[in-house]
Amino acid sequence: MFSHIMIGANDVQASKVFYDAILGELGHKPGVMDDKGRCFYFTDTGVFALTKPIDGEEACNGNGSTIGFAATSPEQADAWHATGVANGGIACEDAPGVREGTIGKLYLAYLRDPSGNKICALHRVS
Repeated sequence: MFSHIMIGANDVQASKVFYDAILGELGHKPGVMDDKGRCFYFTDTGVFALTKPIDGEEACNGNGSTIGFAATSPEQADAWHATGVANGGIACEDAPGVREGTIGKLYLAYLRDPSGNKICALHRVS
């Protein structure tokens, strides 16, 4: 459905360290910097990118926005969460665990990245 997701980062290098660590837990390669100071994570299905806002203003999180990353197991989501906290992320929402809703059981782990963006690791429980 999506070709790419790009989020604002106040310090792209600090955010790259954070995302290299947490996305590495999910099996992804480190981000690639371009000549404009942006960082890109490439997969077979899309791109996740970090950039300083082009309008020169501070990056800010979207109220009500969450970017979810697929995890293959609850253990992988837990490792992602612990790695994120160890690399400058801030735990938010409830502790990692199962939530049940209209779309079934999900194992979710939430963090705020160094620029305040809300992200999560999600595993669909069978």
